[in-house]
This record gives sequence, structure tokens and C-alpha cells, in this order.
Amino acid sequence: MRQVILYKDEDNYWIVECPSLKGCVSQGKTKEEALANIKEAITGYIAALEEDNLPIPEENFDTFLVVV
Repeated sequence: MRQVILYKDEDNYWIVECPSLKGCVSQGKTKEEALANIKEAITGYIAALEEDNLPIPEENFDTFLVVV
């Protein structure tokens, strides 16, 4: 299980990032499409690490809301 951040960009696409996997980012026209795409990206990212015998980063991301 991985935490992701989902937000809309200036072109109205949904961007989704997985902070615990550096550089693992995807997008979609809808939230649902973006989330499906990041699941695929996470799976591929982890498979590539395993294939190269590299350690898989643990999920260690926390989120906080900051009122400014």
C-alpha cells in the first residue's frame, strides 16, 4: 500500500505522485483515470527495482494540513 498525492494542474488534468517512490508520477483526465495510472506506475516501479535487485523504499510519508 502506498500513499499518493492527487491535484489538478493548470490544464485540468489530475496529477498524482507517490512521494515514497521518488519520481513516480502519473496523470489522467479524471481522478479515477489518474489513480488507475499511478497504480500501474507503482507496480512497474517496484518491478524494476526488484529486477535490478535494488531495495524497495518503505512507505514513510506523512501528510499534514497547514493553515496559512
